[in-house]
Amino acid sequence: MLDIFNHFMPHSIFDRLEKLVPGHVALRAFPERPSLLELSSRLSMMDEFEGLQQVLSLSNPPIELLGTPEVTPVLARIANDGLAEICEQHRDRFPCFIASMPMNNVQACLDEIDRTVGQLGAKGIQIFTNVAGKPLSAPEFRPIFKKMHELDLPIWIHPIRGPQFSDYATESQSENEIWFSFGWPYETTACATRLIFSGIYDEMPGLKLITHHMGGMIPYFAGKIELGFDQIFFGTSKTNPRVEKAGLQKPILEYYKMLYGDTALNGGVAATQCGFSFFGEDHSVFATDAPFDAEDGRLLIRSTIAAVNALDISQAQKHQIFEGNAKRLLKLQ
Repeated sequence: MLDIFNHFMPHSIFDRLEKLVPGHVALRAFPERPSLLELSSRLSMMDEFEGLQQVLSLSNPPIELLGTPEVTPVLARIANDGLAEICEQHRDRFPCFIASMPMNNVQACLDEIDRTVGQLGAKGIQIFTNVAGKPLSAPEFRPIFKKMHELDLPIWIHPIRGPQFSDYATESQSENEIWFSFGWPYETTACATRLIFSGIYDEMPGLKLITHHMGGMIPYFAGKIELGFDQIFFGTSKTNPRVEKAGLQKPILEYYKMLYGDTALNGGVAATQCGFSFFGEDHSVFATDAPFDAEDGRLLIRSTIAAVNALDISQAQKHQIFEGNAKRLLKLQ
């Protein structure tokens, strides 16, 4: 099994957070999950699951929120060097890592992609659904997507949204963790939609985007995606005015199916079935979001494995989800 979306934070970055972002929730919360910060704890936890390997990615907060465009490239290098070192020491457990990007400095991102992929063995990059509030579909970020398209390596898209995104316009803060439970799936869906309508897949048809949490809302709302609001009143059953205005060359749902969805759904069997039904055996990949649970990752890994095994599909299809698709995407064959 190859878990392609889980998180780790080397002490080389964590020990700087107090100065970089004083009072950040990670400073208090992350030490409660030892396998998030301590390699020995992570290895011990993984030992409980036979054959489990992980592709490491840096945990929140995004690099671009840790400093100015002059500072963040240095932080990205420190974080990526830390993950690369772990992979080098334990290649049997961590065959590769995903590089973090200083997204408030696009040229530095391009340089760091060249360095991490070319020298450190990174097999893709992780970016977040917005860059300090800016959409990824903004033209300034296009060179990053073009670079990854040229390299034929995936981009992992992680949702980011905090309590300051209020639930109602008359309020200043989200309540009851709605920003997290429902805001993050919305973020992923909104981000993917903006990228699709920007024409990114027509421009780069081989682009590989991995969406966290099985595409957020996309599989569940596939029918609603296919029938737009303007289409109801000003289109036909076969024509969507918004799609035509954007100049998209395919029916809208075909673009969403070009995304990859991971199985990080907290073990939800019905949700996993829905996601698999939408993305199919070639675009579904195994991920757990470990170690973000009260059992230091064990609960998420155990329940996600069970959810995939509960699918009424062949063993060959399950193998594709558990590792086949990931090895193809990451060129680990």
